[in-house]
Amino acid sequence: MCGIVGYVGKHQATQILMDGLKRLEYRGYDSSGIVVMSGKSLQLVKKIGRVENLAKEVSSRKIRGCHGIGHTRWATHGGVTDVNAHPHLSNDGKFAIIHNGVIENYLQIKRFLETKGFRFLSETDTEVLINLISYHYDKEQPGTEENRFLVSVRKSLLHVEGTYGIAVICTDFPNEIVGARKGSPLCLGIGKDEYILSSDVASFASRTQNVVFLNDYEIVHVTETNFSVTNTNADGVETVVHKIDWDLGSAELGDFSHFMEKEIFEQPNALENAMRGRFSEDGSTAHFGGLRMTPQELRQIDRIVLCACGSAWHACLVAETLIEKFARIPVEVEYASEFRYGNAPLDKNTLVFVISQSGETQDTLAALRESKRKGFKTLAICNVVGSTIAREADGGIYQHSGPEIGVASTKAFTSQICIAAMLALYLGRMRDLSYDKGVRFVEALKQLPSQIKDVINQHEKIKSIAHKYINVHNFLFLGRQSLFPIALEGALKLKEVSYIHAEGYPSAEMKHGPIAMINPEFPSFFLATQKTLFQKVVSNMQEIHARKGPVIALISEGLEVPPGIADDIINIPSVHEAVQPILATVVLQLFAYYIALERGCDVDKPRNLAKSVTVE
Repeated sequence: MCGIVGYVGKHQATQILMDGLKRLEYRGYDSSGIVVMSGKSLQLVKKIGRVENLAKEVSSRKIRGCHGIGHTRWATHGGVTDVNAHPHLSNDGKFAIIHNGVIENYLQIKRFLETKGFRFLSETDTEVLINLISYHYDKEQPGTEENRFLVSVRKSLLHVEGTYGIAVICTDFPNEIVGARKGSPLCLGIGKDEYILSSDVASFASRTQNVVFLNDYEIVHVTETNFSVTNTNADGVETVVHKIDWDLGSAELGDFSHFMEKEIFEQPNALENAMRGRFSEDGSTAHFGGLRMTPQELRQIDRIVLCACGSAWHACLVAETLIEKFARIPVEVEYASEFRYGNAPLDKNTLVFVISQSGETQDTLAALRESKRKGFKTLAICNVVGSTIAREADGGIYQHSGPEIGVASTKAFTSQICIAAMLALYLGRMRDLSYDKGVRFVEALKQLPSQIKDVINQHEKIKSIAHKYINVHNFLFLGRQSLFPIALEGALKLKEVSYIHAEGYPSAEMKHGPIAMINPEFPSFFLATQKTLFQKVVSNMQEIHARKGPVIALISEGLEVPPGIADDIINIPSVHEAVQPILATVVLQLFAYYIALERGCDVDKPRNLAKSVTVE
């Protein structure tokens, strides 16, 4: 989950590295650091806390050089200290490394190196790896001098178990970087007279849009004038240079105070982008060009398995309800983190979908690979073009949401639900969903962006309601059918950005245990927009109200809560049941945002979290 960036070129590296780290800070912000090669010496600066702390320290020093690496950390091995911050140096001071991932056998390697006289300053697995590289470098024969740096990295990685995305520099080879990946993303930006190695295109999109994506077990050797890619067996690898269409403005704050706020307000455009060009000419169904499956093949599917983590897992739960209702295909939702360990029985007509905003979520990638290893067609829904999941899936659907910088997912989540609804429509029309129902479904989806604008226009009302609850310690979110996953998502958003404990529950299950927690200091947020279930949910509200629990009710226009039952009521447009979850989600996002804001929390970079979980 850490962010790494390395630079080789004709410009001063310090500012380029710092700019890259600022764009990568969403990947980890426990600490950060840079090391720049000046002549044959390494100038190292690293600080705990945000990148701005590092920037202050760097500005007080005169660091010059056109070759360096930088890192922003999400701590795994070792606490949040200056010593544990990256980059790490080898004992002899010749090598520096930055690392994203986990070296699982680092203790065994460390004990071996200690017998060879190596000493360690930090608690990290990364310092062990850089000293292993130093050890192999010293063992290389003088006759292989020209390849000594690259060979020492390659030999070291043969002994490593776990995951890594690394960039290494060596004082004996100025203006060169060796990078490698296994399980952690790594890509190379190719600019004019410069190369930038990074975990994310975001770090160099302002300098170049030409990029090479590395695959697992690949090693890149970068010099001032060229680069080459080999694998851990030293075999050459043919590379493809991709052109990234990146809207830099979408990665800037503009007139907004926070990226979370900006991305909530961007949702009408994000959903329009998700739907653009994906409806049939007769307006009765959706279509997806990237699935790489014919209608005949899709009709043979009799079971779908959805795998994801975090908010994307909640999107899978919504997809389950919608696909089963409109396409009549049995759906099972799995935590991606458990899928490859559970050995779920899958028959030959099972289709597997994985969902990941970043396309780099380690557990989701592992689920995809396990599914493919067993011979199942495996498709993906993701947002990042060129990501590992996008490249390894048999087919899939891009979200086209644009960069999502805020750690707590907003526009990417609603985009996933929108695509899930379109997928339910697409599969349903292949089976027994009628033409006229398909037309109404499409019309509902097309109206969604303007209806979300109506919901966002209530932000001042939602803010005033949120203000009443900034000091509570617990919250309960309740919904039924497709709104139960939204209750889970609402609880997650509140936990992520405000640090208030919250739970999501099916409304009808509340009286089977959670009602024991209800008291005047324990509010409940009901999602009650479904007309057919409305009276049932109102009965649940009355049960909470009878026990003096505060009640917030989200209801559709045209529905009415009995007087005195709800302390606060928020209305949303009355819409097709397939798009209700999206409108409800926007309300809960705003609610969590405003509570967190008034509690003084950093909504874009919540404590202990990072945007993309690339470690298991």
